Amino acid sequence: MRKKNLENINNSGDLKKLSLDELIDLSGELRDFIIDIVSVKKGHLGASLGVVELTIALHFVFDTPDDILIWDVGHQAYPHKILTGRRDSFHTNRELGGISGFPKIEESPYDAFGTGHSSTSISAALGMAIASRLDGNLQRNHIAVIGDASIASGMAFEGLNHAGVTKSNLLIILNDNEMGIDPNVGALKNYLTSVKKGMDAHQKNIFEALDFSYSGPVDGHDMQSLIEELDRLKSVSGPKLLHVITTKGKGLSKAEKDQITYHAPGLFDKESGELILESEMEMPPKFQDVFGLTLVELAEVNKDIVGITPAMPTGSSLKFMIEKFPNRAFDVGIAEQHAVTLAAGLATQGKIPFCTVYSTFLQRAYDQIIHDVALQNLPVVFCIDRAGLVGEDGPTHHGVFDISFLNCIPNIFICCPMDEMELRNIMYTAQKGLNGPVAIRYPRGRGTHTDWTNSFELITIGKGRIIKEGKNLAILTVGPVGEIVREICLESEFDSLGHYDMRFVKPLDHEILEEVFSEYQKVITIEEGVLSGGFGSSVLSYKNENRINDVLIETLGFPDEFLQHGNVSELYKIYGLDKDGIKRSIRKLQNIDNN
Repeated sequence: MRKKNLENINNSGDLKKLSLDELIDLSGELRDFIIDIVSVKKGHLGASLGVVELTIALHFVFDTPDDILIWDVGHQAYPHKILTGRRDSFHTNRELGGISGFPKIEESPYDAFGTGHSSTSISAALGMAIASRLDGNLQRNHIAVIGDASIASGMAFEGLNHAGVTKSNLLIILNDNEMGIDPNVGALKNYLTSVKKGMDAHQKNIFEALDFSYSGPVDGHDMQSLIEELDRLKSVSGPKLLHVITTKGKGLSKAEKDQITYHAPGLFDKESGELILESEMEMPPKFQDVFGLTLVELAEVNKDIVGITPAMPTGSSLKFMIEKFPNRAFDVGIAEQHAVTLAAGLATQGKIPFCTVYSTFLQRAYDQIIHDVALQNLPVVFCIDRAGLVGEDGPTHHGVFDISFLNCIPNIFICCPMDEMELRNIMYTAQKGLNGPVAIRYPRGRGTHTDWTNSFELITIGKGRIIKEGKNLAILTVGPVGEIVREICLESEFDSLGHYDMRFVKPLDHEILEEVFSEYQKVITIEEGVLSGGFGSSVLSYKNENRINDVLIETLGFPDEFLQHGNVSELYKIYGLDKDGIKRSIRKLQNIDNN
């Protein structure tokens, strides 16, 4: 039985009291602790299991938090959190009101920088290192732990390029496990693989060419080797890079063998590692699968269709097209800017690129959307996954800004399908030929229909549909929230409501708006995005531009703030977008006299 070292560790100072053997024992305890909690609470498992020894060694050698430690992306930060005062609260990880699943500045002085998206650690750590130098503190260490998938991103290369010409005390730990969420891709991956296979690491070394002092590769699960090398590097001045080899999912056999599934496996048996799966019989499909399977169906007929994703083939379900048409579907790695401009280049040559990307990751390619696609009016199809609330991953991953940040861009169409069939139909319409780019947004999770494989129908761009006519109060929806409103309208209390599925935020269906404003005194708009600059804002603008004064409009959506992490149903209730919250808003507006 292992000694209980973990229960006595609350900070990096406590670690320094342990012997090497005790540190090795601690690594086993820490893995067991993570597996115990994540098996019943869910979370990011594989990445955290892979860096247990590295985390212990870093906090043992360096004087954190005075020495600054940044975890790129943050998927692998669970051991760090547990060792730095959050062991007893770790069971609240990713829960409403609990600790964040990612490093967060407000949470702990050990979390030097908030990370939830990849490839930011080098730039942030370099900024801190330059600040320390300007302040005359030449002894402080600044460490960025970045994976081999993240370091291939453009932003990471920008940071490396700058860091190499500074004298800053910066240490980059390259955590090389050949995995992001999916297997790594690209030429840099091939280079790192050749180093591990025996090529002299100093031959044609890309990092030394950037003026980094390179060392490694080091076994990331050999505590003694890690400590010795980190201790040596502690006294080496200037920018340096340590190449560490780890195994994602280390310590749990199934997680080591199936690293994609066990990146964030959901519930599983902590002893066997077997997943605890909910029955999928007769369950509606995930929106991502509707996208992925529909794309294959369309690509079988239309040879000009190509698929692109920045490192999310499994999460976006582009994997189906990669398997079926490997020469026409591309995982470009964590490179959102490149993905968008690659799509633009393909579009100039008559191809029909479907660029699938998570909503919050599309934020990283904003200039490319404007400059390379919209300005040139190229027919790129953006399939925006994880639009709306995503739940426990929290503010770094809630896709609530895309409507607003796309709404102000000329030439682009914005479509929000209400259900699986509309998603299929707008994809079908897009590949038939558009005179500009289109953004199709859909949420994480399952739809509402099991009979979703309908025959394709063309959708007129900018046209909505009437779900139910009514009187006095009309509800205008975009996206799957329309299904909730459809259910509400079936209740006798609300049988007088009118319901319109607007489908498009841009262009707005002016015919429907004219009909609604002429026949209803009160209107509610509902969207699963921030209100500022969103769908409701566009409806209000239309009302004001046309000097319509006798209609009262209430807009429902998310406030002007970063939304917390928690279960999706809990969050919808907090922000009044669950069924009960929408009913309250309806009753409130019904009781207001707008004369």
